[in-house]
Amino acid sequence: MTFSFSALSCIYIFALVLAAKAFLSPVKRKDRRFPRPPGPKPLPVIGNLLDVPTDMPWLGYDEWFRKYGDIVSIEVLGQPIVLLGSLKRTSDLFDKRSSIYSDRVRMPMINELMGWDFSLAFMPYGHQWRRHRRMFNSHFNITASARYKPIHLQETQFLLGRLLESPDDFLHHVRHTFSATIMNSVYGIVIQESNDPYISTAEECLQGLAEAGVAGSFLVDLLPVLKYVPSWVPGAGFQRKATSWKMLNKQLVDKPFNAVKERLGQGKAKDCAVVKMLETVASDHQGLDEERTARNCAAVAYAGGADTTVSSAQTFFLAMALYPEVQKQAQAEIDAVVGNQRLPDFSDRDSLPYINAIVKETMRWQNVTPLSVAHATTEDDVYDGYFIPKGSIVIGSTWSIMHDPEAYPEPHEFRPERFLKDGKLNSDIRDPHVAAFGFGRRLCPGRWFSDNSLFTVVSCVTAVYDITRKADADGNVLPLEPGMTSGLLSYPVPFECTIKPRSKAAEALVRESQGVNET
Repeated sequence: MTFSFSALSCIYIFALVLAAKAFLSPVKRKDRRFPRPPGPKPLPVIGNLLDVPTDMPWLGYDEWFRKYGDIVSIEVLGQPIVLLGSLKRTSDLFDKRSSIYSDRVRMPMINELMGWDFSLAFMPYGHQWRRHRRMFNSHFNITASARYKPIHLQETQFLLGRLLESPDDFLHHVRHTFSATIMNSVYGIVIQESNDPYISTAEECLQGLAEAGVAGSFLVDLLPVLKYVPSWVPGAGFQRKATSWKMLNKQLVDKPFNAVKERLGQGKAKDCAVVKMLETVASDHQGLDEERTARNCAAVAYAGGADTTVSSAQTFFLAMALYPEVQKQAQAEIDAVVGNQRLPDFSDRDSLPYINAIVKETMRWQNVTPLSVAHATTEDDVYDGYFIPKGSIVIGSTWSIMHDPEAYPEPHEFRPERFLKDGKLNSDIRDPHVAAFGFGRRLCPGRWFSDNSLFTVVSCVTAVYDITRKADADGNVLPLEPGMTSGLLSYPVPFECTIKPRSKAAEALVRESQGVNET
């Protein structure tokens, strides 16, 4: 193979930049009075580049925590990275020192090339972030989220009907349900039963995000200068991917928002989060900036709500197939509290402690985001005798916190009863919310909406269906393993199970529910 002079020059320049970054990086700055946190020994120039696990990295980091302690440091091409493996560490840094641990690292691939800079999750800490956070929170806080409860219930009822007609497609049905819920709540848009363009766009965008969000997936994140490399240069295939994903992200942000604006102008818009946002914008003197903020906040909800809770709900189906005794106990509670003449709703929630425990255990057992989105330090810091330099990447390991055997004995087992005492939720047991939705000022503001979604699915599906492992033609139960995918967002590896109505009465209740609240 031969290269043009330009291509060879680019490659040579990249090599020089790589070396310069390693030798001139801020990591060389140090406070000689204090050591760095412990960790695997780095190699010259590349540091711990070869040590960083790429497949399900949270498991590799968990091994490091057992070996080095619950705070570990590494270097990758001169970039300092600090890993936090306990709730104490994440609380000490992300909560108690949030003023210097709330920024985001620069994400050239995700933000600058793919166009995810509209998202609260990846936005640098500052005025713009605070403006977006304030608007998002006003429409999705614990009080505001209650407005969407009828939509949660309606879409869950439709899920029950789909499970009755085609139970083998349950993974797709779950995804469709949460997509429909978020689109209706945020934009007032009722999506198509299949091949909906809004959902297709969101799924493609999120697939790109999952790929780009894995540390080390793209060299441009370690060498930002590569963002200027033309797509025709050998090894610059990331540019073509980024261009494609950026076009999709623009559709994600603009298309549904513009549809609502058009209907609002015609007087045909349904009540939804975007309509309420635009009503606020109309009376604001900073109209264009506020409308852009509203557009971005809606897209954040659209992308997050259509995806993250999907993983938890699919995990619930997996757990029920693997732990039939849990399912039976949950059904007994629903039968005693709700009966078999109607479906559970939010008015029953306080009377269903075991169902609430299942919701908590589902979030704890298999994490949607096993590693938090990386924070970044804005100042040098000394913590617990360790020096953490400005510009460090700091990552909280949700997986390690949620699988701490001291907080959760037998952490790999699905045991909702761990959250109960004397038939009630036990406030002394660590709530998964402390880590499942991020940390500190970066805590996910959509957590109440997500929690409501998961409760409706868990309670209603449990009320009317038996979920069991598949059996072969001879009636032998087939093995089922709780595997999860790797990536920024983690999902159950596709699996099969059998879903059947608990009784003729349950089937009749499902059929009856299909006309309820339908619009």
